[in-house]
Amino acid sequence: MLVVIDYGAGNLRSVMHALYHLKVDNVRLGREPRDLRGADKLILPGVGAFGAGILQLRRQGLIEPIKDAVQGGVPYLGICLGMQYLFEFSDEMGMHEGLGLLPGYVTRFPDDLGVKVPHMGWNQLAIQRPSPLLEGIEASSYAYFVHSYYCVPANGDDTLLTTDYGVPFTAAVQRDNVYGVQFHPEKSQQVGLRILSNFLKVGHDTVSGD
Repeated sequence: MLVVIDYGAGNLRSVMHALYHLKVDNVRLGREPRDLRGADKLILPGVGAFGAGILQLRRQGLIEPIKDAVQGGVPYLGICLGMQYLFEFSDEMGMHEGLGLLPGYVTRFPDDLGVKVPHMGWNQLAIQRPSPLLEGIEASSYAYFVHSYYCVPANGDDTLLTTDYGVPFTAAVQRDNVYGVQFHPEKSQQVGLRILSNFLKVGHDTVSGD
């Protein structure tokens, strides 16, 4: 059972439409802790502000169930904010604690880069290392981004993809069964659909715990 977490801050309609396009029928929305029981995969989408989103996850009692599932080996895919939540904290509108599943932080694009913020549009992806998530994805493929903040992993080995928008930044991550993409695969046409399809094929992994 694939569970797409619904906490009022996700681009649910587009994500669900993409899953239906892929003919995924064993999927449900997760709004409370019991909805995550028995999940064999989790997708956490998100748009908006980090602090408001993580607060809503906490209000719905979903923080610990998500962490328990991930630490139990359930594959997790975070989309946009869902990737940012993986890290230890974000400085968006004050300091806000994340899930802490990956070391690192989330910060805003600097004002002196000469680029418009938020970052909106298609950008080229640079593959940093192989991953099941990237099977069949060609080097220099494009994906669709909408964000003002970006992730800074403390461990460079967690980075799968990078993108340049005035400054190089991490566009996708993986550690064990934890996956995240800063772009929106549900809006990235065939590249995005392939990434979602790849995620649906991954199995439980052994969590390193480091």
